[in-house]
Amino acid sequence: MSDLLADDSEWADVVPIRQYENVNPIAPIFYSEEYKDATDYFRGVVKTGEMSPRVLKLTERVIRMNPAHYTAWQHRYKTVMALQVSLEDELELMDEIATMFLKTYQVWHHRRLILTALNSVDAAARELVFLKTVLENDSKNYHTWSYRQWILVHFNDEERLWAGERPYVEELLEEDVRNNSAWHHRFFVVFSSGVRAGDEDREQTLRRELSFAKEKIALAPNNLSAWNYLRGALEHTHTPFTTVTAFVEPYTASEPPATDVVDLDNPLPSAGAQLPCVAALEFLADIYEEEGGEKTAKAVEIWKLLANEKDTMRKKYWEHRIRDALQKA
Repeated sequence: MSDLLADDSEWADVVPIRQYENVNPIAPIFYSEEYKDATDYFRGVVKTGEMSPRVLKLTERVIRMNPAHYTAWQHRYKTVMALQVSLEDELELMDEIATMFLKTYQVWHHRRLILTALNSVDAAARELVFLKTVLENDSKNYHTWSYRQWILVHFNDEERLWAGERPYVEELLEEDVRNNSAWHHRFFVVFSSGVRAGDEDREQTLRRELSFAKEKIALAPNNLSAWNYLRGALEHTHTPFTTVTAFVEPYTASEPPATDVVDLDNPLPSAGAQLPCVAALEFLADIYEEEGGEKTAKAVEIWKLLANEKDTMRKKYWEHRIRDALQKA
């Protein structure tokens, strides 16, 4: 039995419109017969402006074959709203489709439209739970993280939505300390959102975040994500880099310092760490440059070491830093 709409009596009243009608393309795209059939009828219902239950089925059919078909998504949304379809049911269907097509932007845009129409914190909280399951399969999916951050800001509910974000990110970083997406989300939650420090003042928040970043750096010294977080926390709060000099210096040595002294504020590199750490050398050079004066020469020496030995892939960049610093000096 044929699965084509052209052979289905339900669609007999629709005039299909071919993509290349009255056109002779030089390099036509060879779609499957099923896809050509579905999109021909889709163009037919768009032309007439039809919005009906069968159009919902048709748009789903097209989307499952081509999840990036933005016109199908747009017409589906208009049809959902016109028919007053259950938006909760639409989200449930989208759970399946989003799981199949995680990296397709249109999937997440449609969810955003549906959630905006629902305008419900309960629905938003449900979405955060769903996104956790999605991120278990792809913890670094840009569209998923972007959608999660939009939910937090759009609904902006401290107790139902924001409260669990920092603990959730800590769980992810316990699983994979190099998850750059999780580090980025933590920065968003703590700093970039501009709203989520709870009852903590700025100084308490900074101390906590510096301590967290230092602990993770000690665990995996060559994890650039943690170093970037440390740098970002200082820059965002306009805190001088010199405040972390004592922490950074041991990571620039060839071997961990031989000492029995435990400094909880400045944890040492973990056993077996590969030293010196390139990110630490860069950080220390920035500290020297920030101090200026005679310390600029020390920064230049580090940049030369990076350019010629430790980070030759960025040789041109380090040479630029050297020239720039000497010109300023």
